[in-house]
Amino acid sequence: MSENYSDYEKLKGLIEELDDYINHYHGGSVNLISFDGKVVRVKLGGACEGCPLSPSTLHGWVEGTIRQFFPEIESVESV
Repeated sequence: MSENYSDYEKLKGLIEELDDYINHYHGGSVNLISFDGKVVRVKLGGACEGCPLSPSTLHGWVEGTIRQFFPEIESVESV
C-alpha cells in the first residue's frame, strides 16, 4: 500500500476489496462505517444480514484480513 494515502484511505480501499469479493462469491457486503485509529466499525449487508455465519465472516475473515495490514487495530465491530 502506498505511503501517500492516510490509514483511513488504505483501510477503506482494503474493505472495498473485501466487499467486492464477498459480493461476488457470497452475495453479501461489507462497508466501512468508522475508524478511530484502534476500532473499525463495519456494516455487513446483503446475504450477510441475518446469516448465522456472519460472526465468522466478521471476525475470521474481515478482521483477520484487516489485522494483516493494520496490526495496531484492536477490534473490528459490526454495527
